[in-house]
Amino acid sequence: MSRPAGCLAAVYLAATSAARFNALVFLYREVLKMELEGLEAVRAKRSKYLPVVLTQEEVKTLLAGVKGAAGLAVKLLYGCGLRVAEVLALRIKDVDVSGGKIEVRGGKGDKDRVITLPKSLLHPIEEHLKQVRAVFDADRRNGVPGVAMPKAYDMKNPKAAESWPWFWFLPSAKVWDDLERDGSPRTGSRAYGRGRYHLHEIAITRELERAAKLAGLAKRVTAHALRHSFATHLVLRGIDIRSVQQLLGHSDVRTTEIYTVLAKAMRGEITSPLDDL
Repeated sequence: MSRPAGCLAAVYLAATSAARFNALVFLYREVLKMELEGLEAVRAKRSKYLPVVLTQEEVKTLLAGVKGAAGLAVKLLYGCGLRVAEVLALRIKDVDVSGGKIEVRGGKGDKDRVITLPKSLLHPIEEHLKQVRAVFDADRRNGVPGVAMPKAYDMKNPKAAESWPWFWFLPSAKVWDDLERDGSPRTGSRAYGRGRYHLHEIAITRELERAAKLAGLAKRVTAHALRHSFATHLVLRGIDIRSVQQLLGHSDVRTTEIYTVLAKAMRGEITSPLDDL
């Protein structure tokens, strides 16, 4: 979602205020074992903004200009309505070409869901997997440590980290010598090890910016704008809101209902009285 800097500041202020308030309540109730009586506090409210949505023609023009692994990621963002963190976290085992589906594991709210793969991406994904397999085989020959595993799964199955099913669907182009414990490139002063991380988010951002500039789009195109476009275009096709909610992984259908409003506007269902003059 594209927002001005002032709007983003308001969102962060509301989130920070709520976090601090909840921390104080936890301190008194759970640590000090003191009940807060007569506490009156005005909670900061988050503002609601309309998401940026591209038309289908704009998406078509945008996707015609993307390329490489980052370009495939961009197509999955729109084609499956994925969050950028979800597409980056995909493992080989999560992308079922023969079954025509993607399994999102541990998405927002630690929820799993299944999404149909676009048929137009099946062949590109097969070609992409051949390149990824070459990277995987090279890592095994060169003794590169296995990839990071979720929730210490490598303690239960030590060999999984070096197995093909658990390898990144979108691996980084380089092997990192300094990694954090979760397998991400080092940001602090301590290095945990060596290995290959998944593609960096900035690679997708740069590919989107390049393709949007090439397409001459006036809208600010972000990864989340493609997710919003996916949902809105499904509603335009007549897909019921509950199904869209499940595909997006929303906990509350009220979060999804914004796309019905956007779809109505794009359809032109409610016309202006000016057109009747």
